[in-house]
Amino acid sequence: MKANNPHNPFLISGYFSPEYFCDRIDETTKIISALDNDRNISLISPRRFGKTGLVQHVFDAIRHKDEHVLCIYMDIYSTQNLNDFVKVFAEEVLSKVHGGVENAIKKIASYFKSFRPLLSYDPISGNPELSIRIDTDSTEISLKEIVAYLQQSKKRCYIAIDEFQQVADYPEKGTEALLRSYIQFLPNVKFIFAGSRQHIMNEIFLSIKRPFYQSTQIMSIGVIQKEAYFSFVIKHFQKNGFSFDKKCFDELYDLLDGHTWYMQAVLNRLYEYRQDIQKPIEIYNAVGELLDENAYTYQEFLYAYTLVQKTLIKAVAKEKVVTRIHSGEFISKYGLKNSSSVSRALNSLLDSELIYKSDKGYMVYDRFFGLWLSRLR
Repeated sequence: MKANNPHNPFLISGYFSPEYFCDRIDETTKIISALDNDRNISLISPRRFGKTGLVQHVFDAIRHKDEHVLCIYMDIYSTQNLNDFVKVFAEEVLSKVHGGVENAIKKIASYFKSFRPLLSYDPISGNPELSIRIDTDSTEISLKEIVAYLQQSKKRCYIAIDEFQQVADYPEKGTEALLRSYIQFLPNVKFIFAGSRQHIMNEIFLSIKRPFYQSTQIMSIGVIQKEAYFSFVIKHFQKNGFSFDKKCFDELYDLLDGHTWYMQAVLNRLYEYRQDIQKPIEIYNAVGELLDENAYTYQEFLYAYTLVQKTLIKAVAKEKVVTRIHSGEFISKYGLKNSSSVSRALNSLLDSELIYKSDKGYMVYDRFFGLWLSRLR
């Protein structure tokens, strides 16, 4: 167990230890089994369902099972081109493979020709940090070098690439084919390709026209089941001398459809009160507190959209789930002009991820934003 346990067991960012991670037992087992049996994974879920925490939990379990397996996590959400990708890839791989930044610097100097390593120190922690500069004209050479090094190291390695759908937006043509061509020649390295933009991830891995077609085991994650989540909640409340009424929990779970991050955010506030949770009003007070804190941000969101778009997203929020968004009944009820204007507004809201299409229907992506919108007239 790590020292300095969290003061609040309901984490809203990062991963600490299995004690503060809820359920996902089946998903964890499936991912570990796939990696151990030489299958790459495509892990697809809406944002804030907990896929990053799941990956970190899987890696924690693997490290405890076999300390010789290297587990590397990299987030490429901020990358805009192949050069950015290779830079992040190189920095994460080299710092982990060599067990430290200083060792990585020494190895780069002797092995890699296209990298320019830079050593700096975090101004707060004082820990050394590795950054690498790669000239644009040597990007593919750098990728080839790092892949060759992973191959010759012969170390068993699992690499998670989060927000992998970003590669589809890189300006370089053939990026997916390039990455696929190198990855398939790494028998000692297995990958988890995680992504939150479902339609793009599906296109990358399920379209017969794309290089990654049928190259991975597809996995998706949904919400944590209500009973498992309640067991997790009551354990931590009771451990600290407080109770949590089951009906209150059910109210919260149904309000947020069990969406992991939003559940954690409210539970974090409820735990902060350091009291028994016995009445639904306590749930709604915590939710209201969060909505009020974000009200200014939500107002700014709306300013960026047209009247039709604002009307549509408010309508979806008030309905919570819309199964027939082009129906005359829905359009008439909320004063939307016609089906074609709804289609244009909907496409824009889907692209900006303010609305997403679940298996139930169209919903506001941000659950707190949706609740805030539902209050508006």
